Amino acid sequence: MWQVYLKELKELLRDKKTLIFVILLPILIFPVIFAVMGLVMSSTTSKAMQVEHRYAIINPAQAPEFAEALYYHKNFTRVDTELTEVDALADAIRQGDFDVALVIPADFQQRQSAVEQSEWQLIYNQSSQLDFMFRYFNELMDKYTEDLQVNNLTQLGVDPDRLHAILNPVDLKRVDTADTRENIGEKIGALIAYILIPLCLMGASYPAIDMGAGEKERGTLETLLICPVSRSAIVLGKFLIVLSTGLATTLITVVSFGVWAAVIGSFTGMDVVANVVSSISVLDLSLIFLMLLPTSAIFASLLLAISIYAKTFKEAQNYMSPLSIVVFVPLVASILPGVELTKTTAMIPLTNVALAIKELIKGTVDYGLLLMIFASTVVLAALFIAFCVHWFQQEKVLFR
Repeated sequence: MWQVYLKELKELLRDKKTLIFVILLPILIFPVIFAVMGLVMSSTTSKAMQVEHRYAIINPAQAPEFAEALYYHKNFTRVDTELTEVDALADAIRQGDFDVALVIPADFQQRQSAVEQSEWQLIYNQSSQLDFMFRYFNELMDKYTEDLQVNNLTQLGVDPDRLHAILNPVDLKRVDTADTRENIGEKIGALIAYILIPLCLMGASYPAIDMGAGEKERGTLETLLICPVSRSAIVLGKFLIVLSTGLATTLITVVSFGVWAAVIGSFTGMDVVANVVSSISVLDLSLIFLMLLPTSAIFASLLLAISIYAKTFKEAQNYMSPLSIVVFVPLVASILPGVELTKTTAMIPLTNVALAIKELIKGTVDYGLLLMIFASTVVLAALFIAFCVHWFQQEKVLFR
């Protein structure tokens, strides 16, 4: 078995594509992801904040102070219109005549004098995810309504010094019991698991294809089979190589994540990120790697079984494509709001590993559940390895 392992390892190290997938890609993937996401979000947000929105205001004389504040706001440009009906204004917005319309009731001042509530209507397209326009309106409206409240209460003879206590009789302050690591770990823990687990699959994919379908195409599988080595030893040697590449990809990625997070934190002044990364102990990182070990074994055995079955390199790639979809479904479930690590979720393959990694990064892991996840994943990995060994014994599979 070890002779097969060393033989396959030498061939693997001579392949530049493997070195790119296993070593170079994991080192670069985190800085590229962080840089692209940061650049896109920064650029999109900056553009959205600088856009000048064309607005139409109906009955501005009813609220001259608000109309004036809106007129001088840097993100708004007034457009005159003779339309007054809501449906007509909505149609004009759809046609691109202006971006937003504000309808102030014609009896607003009269209602204010009678201390009655009025309803204003803000008409615009709400499909944008970066809805800064509503934020700007809301800021102006909060200031305007606050001034109206003060004026109305002053007219009613309320002491100005007590206005704040009357308008806000209770000031609710939140005291968070979660520390910084737990807060940030909750936000990024599932994302890290969402990256690490597919990398185990990706790192093992190319070597698995090459050692099964690739050997069939090159005609070297028959030569290997006539060697004085049992088929079980051959398939286990190949399995260990596939497992090693998957784990190497993951290990390099974990180290790369820690290094790049520390670098980004030091250059951007994000001390919080650097502190969170430094608070993740060697034990936590070791447990994350330990959780990925049987997971990688599952992937390695599945990929090798598929590759052994396939006739050609291309056929193996086609068979492996659906496997990536199957892997992503439980990972998506692990990042959904409200999905936590419990005894139930600890028995769901892949979802349990992703949730365990998130809890380890948060520093709130239940070691009993962690042991349960590891044990169940090891049992599952053993079953898949046994299937892969059995699969390699079948003549109808090897020589399709």
